[in-house]
Amino acid sequence: MYEERPARLDGAVVWTLTPPPVGEEPVPVLPDGCMDLIWHEGRLFVAGPDTGVYVPDGDPGRYAGIRFAPGDAPALIGVPASALRDRRVGLGALWGEARARRLAERVSAAPDPAAALENLAVHRAADAPDPDPVIRAVARRLAAGRPVAETADAVGLGARQLHRRSLDAFGYGPKTLARILRLQRALALVRAGVPYAEAALRAGCADQAHLARETRALAGTTLSAYASAWAKRETPQPSGSSTTA
Repeated sequence: MYEERPARLDGAVVWTLTPPPVGEEPVPVLPDGCMDLIWHEGRLFVAGPDTGVYVPDGDPGRYAGIRFAPGDAPALIGVPASALRDRRVGLGALWGEARARRLAERVSAAPDPAAALENLAVHRAADAPDPDPVIRAVARRLAAGRPVAETADAVGLGARQLHRRSLDAFGYGPKTLARILRLQRALALVRAGVPYAEAALRAGCADQAHLARETRALAGTTLSAYASAWAKRETPQPSGSSTTA
């Protein structure tokens, strides 16, 4: 079961996950332009920005995580997002093994690991540089569907500057981020029951075929399969059963 709530950090989300029973497929993770700090049964690691679908390996036990707003995590974690693109990296490799072990023990000993992880992130953020307002403006404009060239002009950056700063902040260039955020907009509309063709146009795709290609390329599935899996996840199940998406 997956649950989430807003975090105390602006734009971040705290989430928890209990993997499905043995024999059921794990829930795939779609790219969203974000990075996560994750606790899993005594271990802390960072999930970098994905460029494609990520399928968890189905390890048993509880997960808790904090998903940062696009562009916010690198200053807090202490490494450029591009260094973690499509990777899951133990926190010890980034902050030192002894320190990471102490922090993991603290989170594991807490009655609510998700709340303890959030406290860790809040305290870390207090000592980190403030989020870059230019990067936040870029993320906000691309999430709203504004073109990359227009966004560069609006924030006062040349194309090369925007690309370089996007690699550090998001893990990939602005065009890739725009594609990922556009897919997320479209799939949110699909989950809300909007017909595929309308969802494609409202999200900024040229047509339904364009959305179908992007769903296959970035999410590794088809629109119909995604919608079916989401409907199954949202449908109440008899006691003792579970669903995946």
